[in-house]
Amino acid sequence: MASRKSGQRIEPSFGGDYDDDDALRVDASDRVSGAGRKAKRARPSGKSGRETRNRRSRGGSGGGFFGLVRRLAYWCVVLGIWGAIGVGGLVLYYGARMPSATSWSIPERPPNVKILAVSGEIIANRGATGGEALALEDMSPYIPQAVIAIEDRRFYSHFGVDPLGLARAMLTNLMSRRMVQGGSTLTQQLAKNLFLSPERTLERKVQEVLLAFWLEQKYTKDQILAMYLNRVFFGSNAYGVEAASRRYFNKSARDVNLGEAAVLAGLLKAPSRLSPARDPEAAEARAQVVLGAMREEGYITDAEIKTAMSQTPTRAKSFWSGAEHYVADMVMDQLPGMIGEIKQDLIVDTTIDLTLEKKAEEVIAATLDEEGGKLNASQAALVSIDGTGAIRALVGGRDYAESQFDRASKAKRQPGSAFKPFVYAAALEIGRTPMSVRNDAPVRIGNWTPENYDQKYRGEVTLADALANSLNTIAAGLVMEVGPQNVVKLAHRLGIDSEMQANASIALGTSEVTLVELTSSYAPFMNGGFKATPHVIRRISTADGTVLYENTYDNPPRVLDPAIVSEMNRMMVGVLTNGTGKKARLPDWEAAGKTGTTQSFRDALFVGYTSNLTTGVWFGNDDGKSMKKVTGGGLPAKAWHDFMVAAHEGLSPSPLFGTTGVQPVFDEATPVAGGETLPDGFGDPAAFPERPAAMDGAVAVDQTRPTGEPTGGPIPPAGVGETTGATRRTTLFELLTGG
Repeated sequence: MASRKSGQRIEPSFGGDYDDDDALRVDASDRVSGAGRKAKRARPSGKSGRETRNRRSRGGSGGGFFGLVRRLAYWCVVLGIWGAIGVGGLVLYYGARMPSATSWSIPERPPNVKILAVSGEIIANRGATGGEALALEDMSPYIPQAVIAIEDRRFYSHFGVDPLGLARAMLTNLMSRRMVQGGSTLTQQLAKNLFLSPERTLERKVQEVLLAFWLEQKYTKDQILAMYLNRVFFGSNAYGVEAASRRYFNKSARDVNLGEAAVLAGLLKAPSRLSPARDPEAAEARAQVVLGAMREEGYITDAEIKTAMSQTPTRAKSFWSGAEHYVADMVMDQLPGMIGEIKQDLIVDTTIDLTLEKKAEEVIAATLDEEGGKLNASQAALVSIDGTGAIRALVGGRDYAESQFDRASKAKRQPGSAFKPFVYAAALEIGRTPMSVRNDAPVRIGNWTPENYDQKYRGEVTLADALANSLNTIAAGLVMEVGPQNVVKLAHRLGIDSEMQANASIALGTSEVTLVELTSSYAPFMNGGFKATPHVIRRISTADGTVLYENTYDNPPRVLDPAIVSEMNRMMVGVLTNGTGKKARLPDWEAAGKTGTTQSFRDALFVGYTSNLTTGVWFGNDDGKSMKKVTGGGLPAKAWHDFMVAAHEGLSPSPLFGTTGVQPVFDEATPVAGGETLPDGFGDPAAFPERPAAMDGAVAVDQTRPTGEPTGGPIPPAGVGETTGATRRTTLFELLTGG
């Protein structure tokens, strides 16, 4: 150890070059006693101390601006990492709650039923969607362009989620302090519509993103767009562009123009609020925003947008309108009984002729508008059937948009005197003839005393005159001669399905029936005696053409003897020529029929036919209130005439079955078309010869077509109303079905 000067203290140094932390240690015995006393911290010295002071002097306590930036960047990275970990955790958590991706599949679109007229025109689309699915290339090109321009401009470039679009939407919403834009892509919207509930939760949003990624990997952009356009909700119960196009514009999505496509695309923001059926001005304003977006994207030119913006705002009714929707309802009611549960898209070919359907609707509406108010008649119905039972036109009420109840096929009402032809036909079957004479005088049947409409009595009359003038006393007497039960059996045989009371009052039509079954039961008089089962569905097939059902009404049973048909036709011609149905007479065409009026004028009917069509018309009120003396020979006969004139326009007249060579004779004072007045008297006894004795008594009626029988009766689909050996004529049925 080196020597030192006397009295000089040498302090220990801690600032040397010792790197070993164990070079200097103090054990427990060297420490100052006292647990609460703090040891003095040694002041650093040497190089390390100077560097520390230098750093503090240069940067100060906060590190300056660059230090702030570095710290900000550091924490952004840290927060980003933790945020990514958090998001990843949420994705893993909510993703784990979803089924395995290998089991994911696109849910089937709810089946659509396309209902077609005879011509192939669409009557209606029915089902949960309200329209069929269309391929993207089958739609108007304006539709996908408009939807992409307003909903997802980067659709063809993003991978299911659009970060730029999401950021833009967030910024816009923050600046506006309200929801102005949505950040979801079309793929995300499709995923939500296909798989998820509409609730706004974090879990649903995460699942939506995962499903969007899956859709983008599994399907092409065009496939995704087509699925979206065929399933998205457009308001007013319309799902998909086809349903919406027909709902708002009454046309297919194949045919919509630029302005209409803009309206459809604009609906996606708020389908109910922007519906043209609810607020056409709001729909038009939104459509102009869509047009502006399309111009920005280069889809349309300034000239095109100017033309589209000048179009009148689309106005739509609050519900489907048109009498054809009564037919569509009837079809949907019958389908389950024919094919069971509907599990796929179907095409239903019907017997409806849309031209006749529209004319029938116009006639009913015009008649009610002109005279319904003053006569207290608020509703009406019409059904027209050909000789095979095919329903060619059906109107179930005044306005389908106001009331969807079908008064033609569902409402049961008393037919009144329109039931009398069944009474007279039953009388002919037991040997009576049109020239049989009965006494029109007061009659009492038990406690019932039937009276004629005019409360007058005519003495001795033929059955032909009694039917033409709708004499109640004669009809009631005939029921008792024939037997009420036999009358009921004949009515059932001809086509009445409803239950009827077998009593004397059935002569006046006291048992309730529908207009469809009553009208179809007149058809055997038209077609030569064959049953005409009413039907509206001809064929049911799948979208790929597989036939699931086809009707078999091409071989109807005979229900009336041809001789009786001939005599009944001659008698009912008299109803129009000089009886209660004069207002129904047709120019050039031979027609027959019967009026019907119920007690207190609650119901008024006319059912009549030519060799082509049998048509029934009803007028009345839903609540059963009385009309102002409206009879079957009034409004119903007038509406029947107007419809049948239009239905037979351009067709060659042909006589009724069994009346060839018999010229009808009118009352002297009854003017006919052209103002001509014909001689007095009705018919000639020679025109109604007594039936041979062999035909007296009950006539057995075969329920099947006899082998080798002449084919003068109706052999569908042509020849309705022809007589054996007659020259073939062009019929309405042939024109409807193409021969």
